[in-house]
Amino acid sequence: MRDFQLPGRSPVYGERGICATSHPIASSVALSVLQKGGNAVDAAVAAGAVLCVVEPHMTGIGGDCFAIVSEPDGQIHGYNGSGLSAAAAKPDWFLERGITEISEDSIHAVTVPGALKCWDRLVRDHGRLGLDAVLAPAVDYAERGVAITARVAFDWQDLVSDLKKDPGAALHYLIKGRAPKVGERHAAPALAQTLRAVAAHGPDAFYHGAVAAEIAALVQSYGGLLTEEDLAGVTCEQMEPVIASYRGVDVVELPPNGQGITALTLLKILEQFDMAGLEPHGAERHHIQLEAGRLAYGMRDQHIADIEHMRESIQTLTSEQYARQLAASISPERRNDTLPSFVPSQSDTVYLTVADEDGRSVSFINSVYRGFGARRCTQKGGVMLQNRGACFVVEPGHPNCIDGGKRPLHTIIPAMVRKDGRTWLSFGVMGGAYQAQGHAQVIVNMVDYGMDPQEALDCERLFWNEAGDALAERSFDPDVFEALKAKGHVMRWAEKPQGGGQIIQIDRESGLYCAASDCRKDGLAIGY
Repeated sequence: MRDFQLPGRSPVYGERGICATSHPIASSVALSVLQKGGNAVDAAVAAGAVLCVVEPHMTGIGGDCFAIVSEPDGQIHGYNGSGLSAAAAKPDWFLERGITEISEDSIHAVTVPGALKCWDRLVRDHGRLGLDAVLAPAVDYAERGVAITARVAFDWQDLVSDLKKDPGAALHYLIKGRAPKVGERHAAPALAQTLRAVAAHGPDAFYHGAVAAEIAALVQSYGGLLTEEDLAGVTCEQMEPVIASYRGVDVVELPPNGQGITALTLLKILEQFDMAGLEPHGAERHHIQLEAGRLAYGMRDQHIADIEHMRESIQTLTSEQYARQLAASISPERRNDTLPSFVPSQSDTVYLTVADEDGRSVSFINSVYRGFGARRCTQKGGVMLQNRGACFVVEPGHPNCIDGGKRPLHTIIPAMVRKDGRTWLSFGVMGGAYQAQGHAQVIVNMVDYGMDPQEALDCERLFWNEAGDALAERSFDPDVFEALKAKGHVMRWAEKPQGGGQIIQIDRESGLYCAASDCRKDGLAIGY
């Protein structure tokens, strides 16, 4: 039990339904949908749509979505709602023009948005309500506006200079050339109009007609290759999740193009060490986790891509034999300078999870990649475009090389954990590339150290910056910081918190749900 004289949060309990999102309004919408007869899928999509209004820098209908649904009968279903590159985006086209990488600022980083296709598929396959009812709260909040919370304002203020460069972005996401202040109302009437059209006519109202034409015209006005035909061809794929064991539990991730198997590889490496025998907040634990992370992310950057283009099998990359081989290069005493140095990109995401009284749970994640994505927004439709194509490489022969109609390596990953064949955790961690490391840390915290969901999220975090240095949050013990330096890690203090996250834990014996929302965000876990 936590010390109630110190700042912190307690986990939340519910029996008939529960949710955890990164914003109180989204959580209230999810709970309301549950109480009015919707199920966990309806509530998750409704909350995800509202987050496009209340956290527009993190997510939007111009982005991508992935989800895992666990049904009451124990079946699990995975959904990949990530969009494709333009059909004309051939590697030779870039190389002939001297383009050797797709930067986050490049118009060529814009890929087709897949989120709305995923939302529609989820509601049709598993929901009780129609898409019109599910999107109604988001339409209402977009029209009326919402008061900006402290964390949203904190993030938004750093993005003003880029938003000013695009007329649509400046029109819809700046107030007289500045970011909205804490407590100031921000509305998105153009987005409301687009959402209303989708609610009435389905995703075709987005992927065909005026909205699609405006998206294609905007991209082409900046020299991009995306066409209306590219938008019309997007699909949401149902996928069989990948499952790997970790100390008696089964960890559920989605297959590539997402980085989910990176978390599985990382956990299989950590399984080679006695993590439970290490101090949860000590230098030895964090050292092993950093070294294992370098190996797992090295695997990711070498192998993970659109699954149709991968050369190495998922089974090999998540196998015990492969993990033992990698783990052999880790010294508990000292950083191994010969291991890959991982340089992450920055991105912003929303993650949420919902469970209902029937025992159904949803792990749901949506993103425009970095803050406000491509920072290019359609003026009539209010659609902020993502820049997920920055995850491609321009290296012919590499499985993740950009090509026409291809999905890039993706950072956003929903997850679940199962015990005895039944879902035990529905969870996810935000923060771009950090998510795989974050998944592993949450699972180690709960499985090896017995932490509750809130403790598992609140635990101090460590990840690399663009220079490859390890950034420690200020919650780190200074002695641990120095001990990691002594082991050879280049340590820096982080200027901002690392990511966020939400968890629902399911207790089959008591029939209760236990949920947590990360203290690093303005989120809320609530049940009834």
